[in-house]
Amino acid sequence: MKMFRNLRKKQLLSGKVKNYLVYALGEILLIVLGILIAWKINTLNEIRKNKIVQEKIYVGLYEELHTNLSVLDTSIKQYNNNRILLQKTLNYVGIQNLNKEAKDLIIKVKFKNTNLRKEALGSVNVTDKFQFLENDTLADLITQYPSDLKLFEEQELKIRNIVDNRLKPVLEEYISLIDILPEENHNFNQIRTYGQKSNYTGLLNNKEYQNSIIDQLLQTKMQLNIAMNLRKKTQILAIKLKQELE
Repeated sequence: MKMFRNLRKKQLLSGKVKNYLVYALGEILLIVLGILIAWKINTLNEIRKNKIVQEKIYVGLYEELHTNLSVLDTSIKQYNNNRILLQKTLNYVGIQNLNKEAKDLIIKVKFKNTNLRKEALGSVNVTDKFQFLENDTLADLITQYPSDLKLFEEQELKIRNIVDNRLKPVLEEYISLIDILPEENHNFNQIRTYGQKSNYTGLLNNKEYQNSIIDQLLQTKMQLNIAMNLRKKTQILAIKLKQELE
């Protein structure tokens, strides 16, 4: 810069205006070029930072979806088994003398929640992290996925309400917990002899019990379809993320 100032001064003193303008223009061009280079470097740094954030988002989502695939596999197997057992329970209606296997099946009413992960997904959907997702197709899939999760959770809640609020109260009315006590333990002989016995025939003939089992069976079939559809979408999203990471 000092060199340009000296040259400017010399050109003005010598009256060479044309040469002065050339040097002045060169000085301006150097300043502009410096600004452009600095802007380009800053832009490249921002792109690099965004890529790092994007990769972290993709890795977090992929790990979460990979876990969900395993959980959904277990859930699908569980719902399918429940469907078979519920159908089998309905076939006991009308039978007077039930064997131990049938009684055990009727007593063991249980429901297990499916704990799907959605921390990384929720973090993307409720923050400004979407700006880092360059793949529009992937962004659309991520946007739609929470709705699929919600549908699964709502259907699962319906089944839990049937079990907790309808089926269990009827079972408690007709079935005695004496039946689940270990037979080899003689400490329970007194309660086994004089305690209130279970009424399986009355239970199986109870309308509310029958309706609860049928409703649970129908809702379980629906949940099985929802779970398989959710697994398919989870797998598609996981594949897309893996492609982006590669």
